[in-house]
Amino acid sequence: MLEMENLSAVMKKKGELVLENTPIPLPGTEEVQIRVSAVGICGSDNHYLEHGGIGPFRVTSPVILGHEPAGVVCALGEGVTSLQVGDRVAIEPGVPCRMCSYCKEGRYNLCPDIVFCANKPTRGFMRRFSCHNADFCHKLPDHVSLEEGAILEPLSVAIHACRRAEICLGSRVLIMGAGAIGLLSMLTAKAMGATRLIVTDVVQDRLDFAKKLGAHHALRVDTRDAEEMARRVEAALGCKPEISIECSGAEPSIQTGTYATRSGGVLVLVGNGSTPTVNLPLVNAAVREVDIRCCFRYVNWSHVLCTATLLPWRWLHWARWMPSH
Repeated sequence: MLEMENLSAVMKKKGELVLENTPIPLPGTEEVQIRVSAVGICGSDNHYLEHGGIGPFRVTSPVILGHEPAGVVCALGEGVTSLQVGDRVAIEPGVPCRMCSYCKEGRYNLCPDIVFCANKPTRGFMRRFSCHNADFCHKLPDHVSLEEGAILEPLSVAIHACRRAEICLGSRVLIMGAGAIGLLSMLTAKAMGATRLIVTDVVQDRLDFAKKLGAHHALRVDTRDAEEMARRVEAALGCKPEISIECSGAEPSIQTGTYATRSGGVLVLVGNGSTPTVNLPLVNAAVREVDIRCCFRYVNWSHVLCTATLLPWRWLHWARWMPSH
């Protein structure tokens, strides 16, 4: 009887998370039913619980959190031919319309009608059973565990960010923020050919962990003076990095990325802060032709699975459960 219950983590309101049983969904056309085995806890989940939302996304009614899942297919809906019962899958949580211009251009993460799990009214994956479109359930290789499969979602953010940055052989890269996304971005940049990696964060434990993962330099942020931090980055690296990837969403960090990036380089904004607006030194970026690019979620998971084969999975596993303090 316990196995057939659908125990779910339901966020009732800001600061209130409860465990309760919810109905077990049945797969519709082109859907599969999944026995959820692992779900990563994203920073946005924490923001939802602690602050009631993140960026423009707010929680106004109860919602099941969780959008970094992996599990085992346990039932097939009508028309599903790509998967079988028993397949182990990583789940891409956003299902676009596949009809708009963004979808047809291959940038379906920008689809205005995308249905993203754990974004009201769509339920997330912190529950025993869920259903999802089969095209967005990706079969895992035998050597990848289900816990590692759950890491594919944050890894896909890192891969999309590094692609937006156009990292290549010999790139010198600044990563701002040594949380899970920052560390995965660092590992991805290294796999894509970056030869010098420098990481900044406010927490020393995270910087120590970044060094273990292969960062050449790790700088603790102890000032809100963005220009001063940019000077420290240049002094440690011996030059300005061609590419900066900002993963914290903190305004001073975004400013540091602008000042620190080499003229003609690229700054990619990945992190989302708690405020809808930030102050940026745009004139500094403009007169030095620093391209500021944004990164929203991810796209094309088939490429993500290919890139993932280049990364050390044991490090990815540790990166998701890294020290938080």
